[in-house]
This record gives sequence, C-alpha cells and structure tokens, in this order.
Amino acid sequence: MTDDSGTAGEPGAAEQTEAAGTAEAVDTPAGAARVVWHRAARPRLVLALGHGAGGGVGARDLRALARELPARGITVALVEQPWLVAGKRLAPAPRTLDTGWRAVWPALIRDGLPVVSGGRSAGARVACRTAGELGARAVLALAFPLHPPGRPERSRAPELLGAGVPTLVVQGGRDPFGRPGEFPAGVRVVEVPGADHGFAVPKRAAGGRGGPAGQDAQTAALALLTGSVQEWLDRE
Repeated sequence: MTDDSGTAGEPGAAEQTEAAGTAEAVDTPAGAARVVWHRAARPRLVLALGHGAGGGVGARDLRALARELPARGITVALVEQPWLVAGKRLAPAPRTLDTGWRAVWPALIRDGLPVVSGGRSAGARVACRTAGELGARAVLALAFPLHPPGRPERSRAPELLGAGVPTLVVQGGRDPFGRPGEFPAGVRVVEVPGADHGFAVPKRAAGGRGGPAGQDAQTAALALLTGSVQEWLDRE
C-alpha cells in the first residue's frame, strides 16, 4: 500500500490537468520537473502543491484547490516531480524528492509573491522538510502520512513539527495513515469527516450507490477542504 491514492497510471491525467492551466518545464538535478500554473487575475500569494508517491497532480484535492482558489486571489502551482514527468511508476528516495522541490522553488518565487509550500501525502512531507530553508510563508499538509497503516510507532510527526512555519493539516476522518485525533497536541488539523487518504467519502455515507446523493457528499467533502484552506490562507 502506497502513501497516496492519486491518479498515477490513469491515461490522460496529466494532459487533462495541463489543459486547465499553463505548464512550465523546470530543469532540476533529478531531471525535468513540471509546474502547472492556475493563475489568479490579481494574485496576492502562491500556493505550491506537490503530489503523493502513488499519484499525480490529478488527485481530487489538488484539482479542487486549483479550481477554486484562483478566484480568491491565490495562484495555485501544481508541481510534478521529475520521476513522474519521466513516466516512472515508483517515487525515489525522500532526499531526491527534496532536491527536485528545491530546484523548482526559484520558479515559484519569481513573481515576488509570498509562497505557501504544500502538497498531499509524500508531497506534504517534502514541504515540511524544506519549508524553513526555502523561506516558505507557511505549509499546507493535505493527507499527511503520519505513520504507515497499522504502524503508529513509526511516527513522522517530527517532520511535521519541524516545519518551522505556520502549518495546517487537512486530514480525512478515516485516513489509515493517521486519523485527525492521532496528531500531536498543538498541530492545527481540519478533519474531513468520513474521508479516506484520497479524500473520498464512502458511498454508504450518503445513503446511495454512487448516484446524486453520493455525489453531493463528495462535493460537500471537497467544499469543506477548499473552504478551510481558503480561510486559513486569508489569515496567513
């Protein structure tokens, strides 16, 4: 089981995302990365988001933020790590992920706007590990993998606590990589009730079998996620 439930391997996922934004290639020591820009008309900050180890920038939470936040003055930059751009199926070691993220940073700060560093799952870990040295304004950790499923003793809390900047965690209520109540005291956590690691809500929670009721529940879960992030960014 990987620490992400995104869309790696789905035909056309990257192309669909690029069609909704503007793609920019960035050279890094780990290979070519790609930034997909979803620009605000009058931006006040940039939210840079990395993907997880098992999926790309087509993950539902990343798509939702890229769709909703630009209208609120927030430019969203979805960053594809070099291994994904190269078509590989397995993510490299954390230090290589950090190298790729550091090399993309100059493109993210190019417009002189404050940058909030973030991502989902493994991407959230990268953001936490590098926030201080890169000068990120804050960190947004979506579906932070606090521990491997069933192994709470292998906690990654030190990465989260060591970010050194204001941090918001948005976590599904039934995420096997760490439920909201498992996070250390003092960590700001927004719970998305009933959601899993990919922020999917179960069909049974809506009393349906994938029909309109299920869709309404999923839409509500993503609205809670995007609304919570927007409110937090307005304060930051």
